[in-house]
Amino acid sequence: MDKVKKNFGFGCMRLPMNGEEVDLEQTKKMVDTFIEQGFNYFDTAHGYIQGKSEKALKECLTSRYPRDKYILADKLTANFFKKEEDIRPLFESQLEICGVDYFDFYLMHAQGAGNYAHFKECHAYETAFELKKEGKVRHVGISFHDKPEVLEQILTEYPEVEVVQIQFNYVDYDDPAVQSRACYEVCRKHNKPVIVMEPVKGGNLVNLPEDAKAVLDELYGGSPASYAIRFAAGFPGMMMVLSGMSSMEQMNDNLSYMKDFQPLNEAELAAVKKVQEIFKSKNLIPCTACRYCIDGCPKHISIPDLFAIMNTKQIYHDWNADYYYNVVHTAPGRKASDCLKCGKCEKVCPQHLQIRNLLEDVAKEFEH
Repeated sequence: MDKVKKNFGFGCMRLPMNGEEVDLEQTKKMVDTFIEQGFNYFDTAHGYIQGKSEKALKECLTSRYPRDKYILADKLTANFFKKEEDIRPLFESQLEICGVDYFDFYLMHAQGAGNYAHFKECHAYETAFELKKEGKVRHVGISFHDKPEVLEQILTEYPEVEVVQIQFNYVDYDDPAVQSRACYEVCRKHNKPVIVMEPVKGGNLVNLPEDAKAVLDELYGGSPASYAIRFAAGFPGMMMVLSGMSSMEQMNDNLSYMKDFQPLNEAELAAVKKVQEIFKSKNLIPCTACRYCIDGCPKHISIPDLFAIMNTKQIYHDWNADYYYNVVHTAPGRKASDCLKCGKCEKVCPQHLQIRNLLEDVAKEFEH
C-alpha cells in the first residue's frame, strides 16, 4: 500500500462520454494530467459504464504507461458470477480487458446483507485470498453499502480483508439510512484503512441548493466539491478519497486542492455543519445516480434522472424540472407511473431506497 502516492483517486464510473461511448481523447488527457501531478490510484469495476470503464482504462492508461506508474483497483461484482467456478474465469477476463497481469486492489463489490451470503456460498473471499497468494492481486478489500452491524460481521469473519471502501460525505455522515460515521467507526475499530466513495454524493454536493451554496460562498472561494472532498479526506485512517471525474474542469479543480492536501479548518467545518442542516431541512431523495437500478428495470425507467428532477423541483420550484421530466427523461411506457413494482431496483440499490414508493411520489408531482 505504500505505493499509493496521494490520498486522492480517479474513480472511473463517470468518465467523460461522447453519446453512448467513452470520450477516449478527453479521458487520455485526464489520465495524463492526473499522473503528471503526482497521483496514481485508479478505481474501476466490471459493470461500470455498461462494461466500458475497464476497456477505456486499457486504452487510456495501461497501454500507455509502465505498470509501476499506476495503482489499479478492480472489483468482483455479484451479478457476474453464479457459482464458485465462475469467479476465476471472470477475474482472468478482467485482467485481460484492463491489459494488466495483476490488480493492486481487488474488492468484493457492494457488500451488504443482500449479497454477502452469495459471496460466502461461492467462496469468493477465499478465491480472492488465493489470487493474492499467486501474486495476481496485491491487496484484497471490500466495497460496502449497508449497516455497520453487517460490516462488523464481515470484518470479524474475514479479518484478512485489508481495506474497506465506504460511502462517506458530510450529508451521509449522520444519515440514518447510510450511517457513514458508524461504518467508518467499525473500520477504525478493526484497524482497516478506508477508501472513500461518493464524497460529493453523486454530484449532489456540487450542485447545491442556493441557501447552502451561499454559506460556502462566504468562505475563501473554494469550489463546493473542494469542501466535500477535503471533509472526507480529513478523518484519521482515510487512505484514499475517490472522485468520479467526468471532465477536465472537474479534474483540475480536484487536483488544485488535493495536490497539497489540507484538512478543513474550524471556520470551514462550521460552514459545512450549516450546509448539513440545510440539507436535512429539504427532505430530498438521497440518490447518488450510481445507475445500478436501471439495468434490471423491465420498463427501462430512468430512475436516477427522475429522482434528480424531483429534487430540482423541491429546491428551485421552477418549470424547468417539468420540461426535463416530460421531454428529456421519459418516453412512452417509461414514466414513473409505468413502474411494475417488481422490486428489482430496490434489491440492487446501495442506498436502500424505497424506489417503488418514491416513483409514486414522482408520478404525483409530474403527471397530474
